[in-house]
Amino acid sequence: MQLWKLRLSMVATLALIFGLSTGVFALILTLTGTFDILTMGILVVVFNIAQWLFAPYLVGAIYRVREMKPDENPQLQIMVDNLSQRSKIGKPKLMLAQIPLPNAFAYGSPISGNRIAVTQGLLSNLNDGEVEAVIGHELGHLKHRDVQTMMVVSFLPALFYYIGYSLMLSGMFGGNSKNNSGSGALVGIAFMGFSQVLTLFTFHVSRLREYYADRHSVSVVDNGADKLSTGLAKIIHATARTPKPRHQQGQTPTTNAFKALFISDPDKAQEDSAALHNMQWGESQKLVDEHLAKKITFADKLVEALSTHPNITKRLRALQELKNNPRA
Repeated sequence: MQLWKLRLSMVATLALIFGLSTGVFALILTLTGTFDILTMGILVVVFNIAQWLFAPYLVGAIYRVREMKPDENPQLQIMVDNLSQRSKIGKPKLMLAQIPLPNAFAYGSPISGNRIAVTQGLLSNLNDGEVEAVIGHELGHLKHRDVQTMMVVSFLPALFYYIGYSLMLSGMFGGNSKNNSGSGALVGIAFMGFSQVLTLFTFHVSRLREYYADRHSVSVVDNGADKLSTGLAKIIHATARTPKPRHQQGQTPTTNAFKALFISDPDKAQEDSAALHNMQWGESQKLVDEHLAKKITFADKLVEALSTHPNITKRLRALQELKNNPRA
């Protein structure tokens, strides 16, 4: 995806989110003269800010994250230090997530500071160059302040959901006439539905941020497009091959709770890797080529619309465009 198209899509999506939100707020004010929207708004804002401030500690507990000591894995420490300098940002704390899934994620808050976590599975399955490209991607998230950006855009769907939920309960149990109660409940359900529409736009913003982070990795890592492409293909293939513990079948806390943080969506790995089951593990470039040759179906587009991460084929094609035309 060319840079100007990426920026235009980002601006248009954000404008649509805030424009739709403003319009619906005006509608709420027109329909409800007594509903205390200000109080609801304040509560949701406070909740989201508190979640942002303290989420790093929850992430650490869920993914069994610990800070790596300065003398632990010196090569990785030097890699993060060098890439941070190239990215022109302060070196984040380097964390190790003690889970078998190969992945990495950037997170942080003013309280915890910026952090980059790599999983034990990532270090076991990727070579040094691929790990470097993944680190470059995560530094891109920190440089672009994606944690803060996604917090802001995620706030609006949450706000409308809770407003709708309150209107629905008020309509059902508010003690008004049956007609008023029914209409109030319907309005509440409509606003809850609208929150889901906003969530789809939020997913789109998240996918665009992934493209931005990929682009950053290519800009700071030598031969970054190829390294990140094979790294992503390996992550997807290895994730699909990693058996889930029995207690994690179905709803999986370690992959579902904060999967938007990951460089690749672990829940889509089985689908993304379906065409690769006959390939030898060491054939990294063949993994990439197999994805690049795949035709994107309507079902793929639908799944992508409901995901925080881009379709892997589209993502790898975007990396190939950057490789062939770095200034695109």
